[in-house]
Amino acid sequence: MPARSRPPVVAGTFYPRGARELREQLDACFLDPRGPGRLPGPARRSARSVRAAVVPHAGYLFSGPIAARSYAEIADDPAPSSVLVLGVDHHGGGGPALSDIAWSTPLGDVEVDHRLVERLARPPVRVHEHAHDREHSIEVQLPFLQRILPGARFVALQVEFGPFEHLEEIGHVVREAVRGRDVVLLASTDFSHYVPAEEAERKDRHAIAPILARDPRRLYEVVVGEEISMCGIAPTTVMLCALEEERLEAELVRWGHSGEAAPMDEVVGYAAMVLRTPRASARIADPARGSSFLK
Repeated sequence: MPARSRPPVVAGTFYPRGARELREQLDACFLDPRGPGRLPGPARRSARSVRAAVVPHAGYLFSGPIAARSYAEIADDPAPSSVLVLGVDHHGGGGPALSDIAWSTPLGDVEVDHRLVERLARPPVRVHEHAHDREHSIEVQLPFLQRILPGARFVALQVEFGPFEHLEEIGHVVREAVRGRDVVLLASTDFSHYVPAEEAERKDRHAIAPILARDPRRLYEVVVGEEISMCGIAPTTVMLCALEEERLEAELVRWGHSGEAAPMDEVVGYAAMVLRTPRASARIADPARGSSFLK
């Protein structure tokens, strides 16, 4: 008999194991000076604005406030019908792999959108539960979703690295599955790993530029050609390929790095980015925003 839900595997390491402690840390991420500086509340926009977002997936102490920037943008919209989380294959679990069961966190179960799974299960994409056994890049997003979208349904799609044409093919499957559907896409990725902060900022600028230009092939070429250690190049490329026919504008909400949370000689870079409809590009004023790359 298949498992009824996937248990959390990084609770107690990437984020707290207890429900109360987890709620407190989530709120701390939103209120942190690196974060949006406010708790998510009722939607402040009357129509869907955000179609997709880039979110980091490190431990909440380090990347949680940056992730909260993207989630605050999503929370300002009416709730979507479901969320598709595109994750990394850090452990060679195999992919592109879907999950068709609920996922558990200390806050409860996050139910799966079975109809969206059915639409996504087209070659080369398939349901492969065990591929997700050790992976954290999707799991760490779920408590944030539970905080801003209580009762939301989601789909987990783990994407392994491969040639651009392979990622483009997966992107086309995703495009057809979400066409005309009120689904928010999340690409889970960290950027440069374990380099000095100045190098992380320089390299991450190069990777972020083609995301802002919504150019998946250029993103792939830059990250591979310049050997930028962006672990989520595969899910981010898939997201851009899936949405390249839609009229959207990409925006960098905040870039930061792990050295902002604790002193360290080598850091990991993080970015919060959103892809939104142009008519919603006149943003709500937010005093937590700055004007520089590191803001």
